Amino acid sequence: MKLLVKAPAKINLSLDVLYKRPDGFHEVEMIMTTIDLADRVELTLLDQNKIHILSHNRYVPDDQRNLAFQAAQLLKDRYQVKKGVQITIEKTIPVAAGLAGGSSDAAATLRGLNKLWDLGLTLDELASLGSEIGSDVSFCVYGGTALARGRGEMITDLPAPPTCWVILAKPFIGVSTAEVYRRLDLEGMKHPNINKMVSAIENNDYQSVCENVGNVLEDVTLKLHPEVAQIKEQMKRFGADAVLMSGSGPTVFGIVQHDSRMHRIYNGLRGFCDQVFAVRMLGERHTLD
Repeated sequence: MKLLVKAPAKINLSLDVLYKRPDGFHEVEMIMTTIDLADRVELTLLDQNKIHILSHNRYVPDDQRNLAFQAAQLLKDRYQVKKGVQITIEKTIPVAAGLAGGSSDAAATLRGLNKLWDLGLTLDELASLGSEIGSDVSFCVYGGTALARGRGEMITDLPAPPTCWVILAKPFIGVSTAEVYRRLDLEGMKHPNINKMVSAIENNDYQSVCENVGNVLEDVTLKLHPEVAQIKEQMKRFGADAVLMSGSGPTVFGIVQHDSRMHRIYNGLRGFCDQVFAVRMLGERHTLD
């Protein structure tokens, strides 16, 4: 028996860090939305009681470092599952890009194995399990658009953002999230207005969404990697309505509503950057059917 599950990427429309917690994590407030750029996760039931990861991307680990492996192992341990699974990951989302590719693969694995292993768990239960794997996994279990608090595991559902194109550009570098957080100046940074972004989305106000994008991690990554700043400038020059780095980077995204401008930005960046995509925001939550 096989099951195919889509694992969409996310972008951060707003990302704020409030303080460092006693447990060593940072308290965050983020507004995230899924986009139509997705990995494909194929789950194949195995007779042997083992987890096998298969991917043709050399940057995807095939052992317990892989978040999809951790998701399967967590379900096996928690619910005494004696069946095995082969998890085939077909990557489209760039690796180490600030787009939650690994987290989304893990979330897709949780949703798919819930069905394949007939566990009968709710989306909320799967999201709670996801929080044990990584900060973005809970959101990726739900998908759609949400305000995430805590470490990222406290999720409040939001409506879909206004319809628009998202152009993404990732330079050929990786960014260490831990390093970015370590260098973050919690005293001196300028915080985005999360409440204004929530209102903009709830009112379907595209102009206000553009005015209120913000990411406190951006300054750190831009200092470490000047090429990210160059991509931001290029996107602005080509006419994006708003430009922001997603997560800890290095991917930069721009949003526009008009097809002609999307094509201009997309074509302009392709000569300048390794990986460029033009996609739509998805907006809708996942279901368990």
